[in-house]
Amino acid sequence: MARVAFLGLGVMGFPMAGHLAAKGHEVTVYNRSAAKAASWVETHGHRSAPTPREAAAGAAFVMACVGNDDDLRAVCTGPDGAFAGMAEGALFIDHTTVSAAVTRELSGLAAQSGIGFVDAPVSGGQAGAENGVLSVMCGGDAAAYARAEPVIAAYARVCRLLGPSGAGQLTKMVNQICIAGLVQGLSEGLHFAETAGLDIEAVVEVISQGAAGSWQMANRHKTMKDGKFDYGFAVDWMRKDLGICLATANETGASLPVTALVDQFYKDVQRMGGGRWDTSSLIARLRAAG
Repeated sequence: MARVAFLGLGVMGFPMAGHLAAKGHEVTVYNRSAAKAASWVETHGHRSAPTPREAAAGAAFVMACVGNDDDLRAVCTGPDGAFAGMAEGALFIDHTTVSAAVTRELSGLAAQSGIGFVDAPVSGGQAGAENGVLSVMCGGDAAAYARAEPVIAAYARVCRLLGPSGAGQLTKMVNQICIAGLVQGLSEGLHFAETAGLDIEAVVEVISQGAAGSWQMANRHKTMKDGKFDYGFAVDWMRKDLGICLATANETGASLPVTALVDQFYKDVQRMGGGRWDTSSLIARLRAAG
């Protein structure tokens, strides 16, 4: 078992750090809100630290799951950042969904101090984090990944190295692009079924067994039908992620017309007051328009 630090105790990080503790690792946590860190220690034991640097001191592995590019820079760099506390040979594993550009920037900075860096964004939402069954998409060199994988296994169902630094973030962008179009299609299908007077449960029972079936259909159709949107990844977060996808597409030359359109639909949901609703709330926009 290893000495690890976990930076960021949101809806994902809190249970992920808990799985590390449950697997026998020695865990030190840091959170911008000290109260959340205290709550984690009360739940899981171990210890917290007041700064990323102090949390990272002596750790073989430092994990982060924070909000965005700026948040990640803040916990990594500067006199109180994790890099300042990490010893040569330690490994930083970033589970935040951020741009590939900031990943490469921070990976380069880490390398200057002899610190390994693996970008490892996750998919599976809060439920996946709580149940320890996340999909983890990694970028970095093979040696660093080989060290990271057994530790990540504490909360992963699948973990893969996709390429060099930034490849994990690029793969997470693919994931979000696919989800955006799928959720809009599912929302339109269920909305059509409602307006046509069909029995939603009966329809889903039939079509979910064929080519239309998906995780979203299986896990979200009931809550979508009932207009309940407190069960997953928030619209505000999805818009952050889609913004990264669209900016990167401009750099690579990829065409993402559906993604751009669905991003605007999520903007409409935000205007409806649904920024903290989960992503399946696209159906609420259709109902409001109808």
